[in-house]
Amino acid sequence: MGDESSQWMRLLRDLFGDRADEALVELERMGIDPSQLAASSGVEATPGMMDHLLAQLRTLMAQGEGEDVNWVLAHDVARGVAAQGGDPTVSAAVASEHRAAVTSAELWLDAATDLAPSTLQPFVWSHAEWVEATLPTWLVLAGPVAVSVSHALSELLSRDNDGVEPGLLGSVSPTVCGMHVGQAAGALAREAFGATDLGLPLLPEPRVALVPRSIAEFCEGLDVPEDEVRAFLALRECAHVRLFKHAPWLRGQLIAAIERYSGDVTIDLAALDEAVQSAGMGDPAKLQKAMSDGVFASSHTDDQRATLETIETLLALVEGWVDDVTAQAAAPHLAHLGALREMTRRRRAAGGPAEHTFATLLGLELRPRRLRDAADMWASLRIAAGPEARDAVWSHPDLLPSGEDLADAKAWVEARTTGGSADDVDRELREMLGDDPPPSGPIPA
Repeated sequence: MGDESSQWMRLLRDLFGDRADEALVELERMGIDPSQLAASSGVEATPGMMDHLLAQLRTLMAQGEGEDVNWVLAHDVARGVAAQGGDPTVSAAVASEHRAAVTSAELWLDAATDLAPSTLQPFVWSHAEWVEATLPTWLVLAGPVAVSVSHALSELLSRDNDGVEPGLLGSVSPTVCGMHVGQAAGALAREAFGATDLGLPLLPEPRVALVPRSIAEFCEGLDVPEDEVRAFLALRECAHVRLFKHAPWLRGQLIAAIERYSGDVTIDLAALDEAVQSAGMGDPAKLQKAMSDGVFASSHTDDQRATLETIETLLALVEGWVDDVTAQAAAPHLAHLGALREMTRRRRAAGGPAEHTFATLLGLELRPRRLRDAADMWASLRIAAGPEARDAVWSHPDLLPSGEDLADAKAWVEARTTGGSADDVDRELREMLGDDPPPSGPIPA
């Protein structure tokens, strides 16, 4: 064995001690030739490279030690993916430009809805800042499924190695799952316009956020002036935030439904085993990529189907309301409103990289089906009874239409508007909450 291979043996011995020879045999069994790795790595030609590589591997292994998922690695991968192609700090001038768009959007929305805006200063983020701010929510959403995948992967690796996970193999499952979550969050960061793109707010408080680089890249190739695109996306973000501020229970319902769905996710062991066999265990990055093709069972339980319908209906109602409100707010100001509106609808309905990434992360297609039906329903209610009646429906979750109602939106709107308008909603809300109605006669002296 040459000097370069000796360098790799030094690495193995530093990592595994007396088990280095066993680790070398395992690497060769997986088809990994240490001499080829050494030659391609450049460790001999680059002074200090081996020490640097050794330090990184030690850190990587230590991060995932004792955990089902390497969350530190998830964070680092997300930051790395988000920074691909450059991720400069947002300049003061760009931040001011986008905050001005938010200010205008809030003024326009005041004419379309009585729901109050957030009082918090808007965020203007780089991709990295998007990751830092939203990753805690992703850990809540993706954590249970990532742990389930990690357990299943550990079982497969143990089975394939006669129940033994020597050295590096013990960190494969936490590493792969950490990379999987990080890759998803980083991919979302690269295309997110704000914190509500998916109809699900990723911040714990109702607050407007914009990502200028994503907005600018989205504008490329569009036959719409960039300032109009910016204004329209700011409107949508502000409208989402107003809704979630007005209905604080809504974010919790959406997250609880996603967690309920994820809790019943079943891992397709055959698909996972195929991913392991095709990628091999010696390359976590390749294994993570193979897993992105899907390792979740395609069939749903009855509970999952019901929960999925709840999620899709809620998302459709949210996106439909935002669509109607922003259309009303933007109509006097944006010449290309029709094109912008249609483009956004298609992007959400078809599912972009963000939605596909979410599907590989949770086995869930986070898309608002019946979006057009919901938008038409809210518009019909507004036309028939006014924007106050439309917005009052969000006062309590039991007032929202169901999936069946959305399928026959015309009948639902007629039922809501027969004999009155927003006052009927207020009366129904009082009845649900058990509040006594106000006295009908003169107030006694």
